[in-house]
Amino acid sequence: MSTEEKSLNFLEQIIEEDLKNGLSKDKLRFRFPPEPNGYLHVGHASAICLNFGLGIDYQSPVNLRFDDTNPAKEEQEYVDAIKKDIEWLGYQWANECYASDYFQQLYDWAVEFIKKGKAYVDSQSSEEMAKQKGTPTQVGTDSPYRNRSVEENLDLFERMKNGEFEEGTHILRAKIDMSHNNMLMRDPIMYRILKKHHHRTGNDWCIYPMYDWAHGESDYLEQISHSFCTLEFLPHRELYDWFLDQVYDETKVRPKQREFARRNLSHTVVSKRKLLQLVEEKHVNGWDDPRMSTISGMRRRGYPPMAIRNFAKTIGIAKRTNLIDVSLLEFCVREELNKTAPRVMAVLNPVKLVITNYPDGKEEWLEAENNPEEEVMTYRKVPFSKELYIEREDFQEEANKKFFRLTLGTEVRLKNAYIIKGESVIKDENGTITEIHCTYDTDSRSGSGTEASQRKVKGTIHWVSINHAISAEVRSYDRLFSNESPDGNKEIDFKEFINPNSLEIITGYVEPSLQSAKDLDQFQFQRLGYFCVDKDSSPSNLVFNKTVGLRDTWAKVESKE
Repeated sequence: MSTEEKSLNFLEQIIEEDLKNGLSKDKLRFRFPPEPNGYLHVGHASAICLNFGLGIDYQSPVNLRFDDTNPAKEEQEYVDAIKKDIEWLGYQWANECYASDYFQQLYDWAVEFIKKGKAYVDSQSSEEMAKQKGTPTQVGTDSPYRNRSVEENLDLFERMKNGEFEEGTHILRAKIDMSHNNMLMRDPIMYRILKKHHHRTGNDWCIYPMYDWAHGESDYLEQISHSFCTLEFLPHRELYDWFLDQVYDETKVRPKQREFARRNLSHTVVSKRKLLQLVEEKHVNGWDDPRMSTISGMRRRGYPPMAIRNFAKTIGIAKRTNLIDVSLLEFCVREELNKTAPRVMAVLNPVKLVITNYPDGKEEWLEAENNPEEEVMTYRKVPFSKELYIEREDFQEEANKKFFRLTLGTEVRLKNAYIIKGESVIKDENGTITEIHCTYDTDSRSGSGTEASQRKVKGTIHWVSINHAISAEVRSYDRLFSNESPDGNKEIDFKEFINPNSLEIITGYVEPSLQSAKDLDQFQFQRLGYFCVDKDSSPSNLVFNKTVGLRDTWAKVESKE
């Protein structure tokens, strides 16, 4: 990487310093180490972009390693979902690895620890262990089992592995220092008994390694050069290094753990435990609900992968945790979709418009551009007829001078079509307008080159032909949480902040070109926002998710509040 190309973040500076100090560039290797106990969320997306981005920048391999050391919470479903998310973001791993690949090696090393007097089997209850561990200001006390003989420890540990004991009766602990300032160094647990079926190893093992034991040694076995973790793992670094000290061979690359801050996103939660709660208690419709902060939820909502990558790049890497406004993510989504999403017409709050001087039974197929951002402009045909739907908000009987849409006695242009003039309305018994009658200028068709077509009017509105319109279910989403930091107050359950109006389902009408739209196809509904086809959609029942509006309406709402 050339430092002239861009300014380096502090993690890149660490890598550059290591290269200057003699680490060979071909020894660089990174990893992304998810635990398969839930779906990945926006926080993981930043970590994915960091590690795989470094792999691209340094032309170095990046491993995908599943930390599958807790079979009680892990499932193959999560493994598959994680792989799908990473591929969808546009990244490819060098090797697909699992901590379970190393269970035998980790066990063999643990036996060596016991033989060297660096590990022992403890038979205290969890409550007894918690008491003897001490506090940050009070040193711990030795376990009564700390000085068991090597032979007894080896025997007990093998019997633990063979399934002779019940869960919770014994654990294996590293023998470090019960008076250490860092409580994580006070004889940490290396193994616990778990008689659970593992999604890869089946029932082969009755004991499973703890994260702190498995993680660093897995990095070492894979020859990872830089192990980047979030800030909560900073206190774990000392233990990470101690475990490495016991097995390190100087002829090999020694992994280096360094930490970066989480970038929390406003109006969301990113705890997998809390996300699982939302799913299990049916506050949302699954892990991929478009209101969720999961990558699968963002994909289903219509967020483009490049928008998420650009968001991660924009917020960068920091040393301190901070809260990023979700509006920044939505800005990145708009910016990307503006370049890529075809423009189409849809009416979501329809009122009938009748062009009284348009011939009965006549229809025209007018030319409409697909995306003005395209380098080579492409077009499609949209049908036009005497009766149309327009947005109810685009008409007022009486309006002030700042209203540039349709009113009685004024003119507007119908997008890609003609200039019309409001003439009269029909209302029901409640005074609600059911029809708007207008006339059109027959010579004013867009693109015809006539003098009338080039006449300037103050407003342009969209429409769909009633005879050709396709009914569609449209799901409009608001923030899932009304509070910008729903889990920021430990005294209040985060679910208290769930927005009861986070999902609104309406029936709208779309132009017929959308009849063949497929799952995840993205569009700009002109003047309304960006939408994508939901997986529930079918040719006979189109379903669209609102991805994001054309502008940040929340900024106005929050400024008023």
